[in-house]
Amino acid sequence: MGDHKEQPLRVGAAVRRRRRALELTLAVVAERSGLSVPFLSQIENERARPSRSSLEKVADALRTTAVELLAAADPACSVDVVHAEGPEPGYEPRMRSLVRGHHQMHAQEFTGDHDAGREFQYRNDQLMYVADGAVDVEAEGRAYRLGRGDTLYLTGGVRHRWRATVADTRVVVVAVAEHIEAVQDRPRQ
Repeated sequence: MGDHKEQPLRVGAAVRRRRRALELTLAVVAERSGLSVPFLSQIENERARPSRSSLEKVADALRTTAVELLAAADPACSVDVVHAEGPEPGYEPRMRSLVRGHHQMHAQEFTGDHDAGREFQYRNDQLMYVADGAVDVEAEGRAYRLGRGDTLYLTGGVRHRWRATVADTRVVVVAVAEHIEAVQDRPRQ
């Protein structure tokens, strides 16, 4: 119950994302695949499920594979609960995922401190929320001090690092998944 793997995959959104990333029209994909524009539209809008053969034709037209499209597919109508765990004996800083599986969004909770020297740079946007404690963040050469309840929004490509400044700090980071083409790739410096 609640396991997204039990749900069928919605491949239409993955097809649409890939087509748009390549800046192709449905007509061009139809011409390349030998499938009709209405059928491709139905696939993208989840009103039709392509056969394996049709999916392979679409994948070829999009210069990818059916396996890649399925890997980028969204689970249909899933609900998944991730229960909080109790503190571990001999408490250590830790990270836990708040969302399981392959989704359009990732969320992680960091408790305690972590490698403050590690620099992060994600392809897509992310939001950092301080649930408890305080953190210092350095982003693109500027310093920010965040306390309980504060948020920091970072657009894709922004280099940053952070560290907890108070014991038992809890930080929640929510980000658009790397496989999603939510923003155009920016050159990484």
